[in-house]
Amino acid sequence: MPRVLVVDDDSMVCVAVEACLQRQGFDVTVADGGEAGLKELETSTFDVMLIDIFMPHMRGFESIRIFHERAPATPLIAMSGYAFANFDTPSPDFLQMSLDLGATLCLRKPFTPNALLAAVNKCLAGPTTITQFSK
Repeated sequence: MPRVLVVDDDSMVCVAVEACLQRQGFDVTVADGGEAGLKELETSTFDVMLIDIFMPHMRGFESIRIFHERAPATPLIAMSGYAFANFDTPSPDFLQMSLDLGATLCLRKPFTPNALLAAVNKCLAGPTTITQFSK
């Protein structure tokens, strides 16, 4: 049974991701924020990590960088609802920046259960090309 670590400070996101993945037979560990996620990573191994980009106490991309450094062989899916701001104003592409810091794939919030499963399964399938999943 594949083990998935979900790290997000939004409890609703955690509950939804956990329920979706458990229904598909995944062993899911949820961590409320980056520090809790790092503690889980110290005591367990995972097949895939889903990490929110912006969380309290971990500024910006610090979470992606740190999780990738601690478990470089584990595929990391970066998640963000702030990835694409208003198209009328120039804004950084946070998901692309995450890929540059070591994320394997990216999910733009809100995402569908199908997009979540596609991203996790793609990571489990082995080396992958950089991809962004949405709806």
